[in-house]
Amino acid sequence: MAFVLAGSLRFHVQRLPAPTGADAPDRPVVVFLHGLVVDNLSSFYCPLAVPVARSGHEVVLYDLRGHGRTERPATGYDSRSAVRDLFALLRALDLGQRPVHLVGNSYGGTLALHAALARPDLVTGLTLLEPPLGGAWVENMVDTLSAAALSLEDSPVPAELLTLRLRKAANLTAIADSLLNRTSLIDDIAASRTFAPADYARLHCPVLVVCGEHSELVPGARELVRHAPHGALRILPDLGHDVLKESSGVLRESVLAHLDTTAVVAARPRAGVLVP
Repeated sequence: MAFVLAGSLRFHVQRLPAPTGADAPDRPVVVFLHGLVVDNLSSFYCPLAVPVARSGHEVVLYDLRGHGRTERPATGYDSRSAVRDLFALLRALDLGQRPVHLVGNSYGGTLALHAALARPDLVTGLTLLEPPLGGAWVENMVDTLSAAALSLEDSPVPAELLTLRLRKAANLTAIADSLLNRTSLIDDIAASRTFAPADYARLHCPVLVVCGEHSELVPGARELVRHAPHGALRILPDLGHDVLKESSGVLRESVLAHLDTTAVVAARPRAGVLVP
């Protein structure tokens, strides 16, 4: 476990080096971005992070602002702040000039997309697992989070879970309560900017979107792939929003193949890129 000060926050970070002799300065660092509230960096560790590191990439995993073991300020849960956090953390790790490939799950995929649009000079590839992209997801997410906040407020559940020695579940429940009832997270999500076809058209790096066959997010993923110059969509049969947990073998093969492709693209000279 490591804690890194980036900007004004202390982030919980795990860093996996590539095997000796496998890493190269122009090979993208793979950075994993997890989902909201009850998620943290551990979701990626065994299914994807370790295999990706063994394939020859340096890997960075971290708990997003307020999640897991990262500090939990009262404000700053909007996508713009999350993107600033990401690049501040990479600078703090002396990776601010290395190309990065972002792998985002659920809301982490949304953040990865925002980061790629903000810094096309650094983000050389995207892998988006079940990313919520369309406008409807904001309203649905706010409704879901608001209902969860009400159910957790002054709830005895965390204490009861500790009594039952279910420490991990108690900790996740306490974090969810703190995020939903004592930070600006719900308001920040409610104010989220959604994406338009013109945004997808600006994505000049390779993009792989992975969705479950029964996921309500498939239409938004199809729209992204229609407009992104180098977009591809993989639909995993018999799954919904749980591709990371339920399809580790197929997902791992898809991600590793996509990383091989983007590593080749990242190694090419990139001239004339302007940072917005």
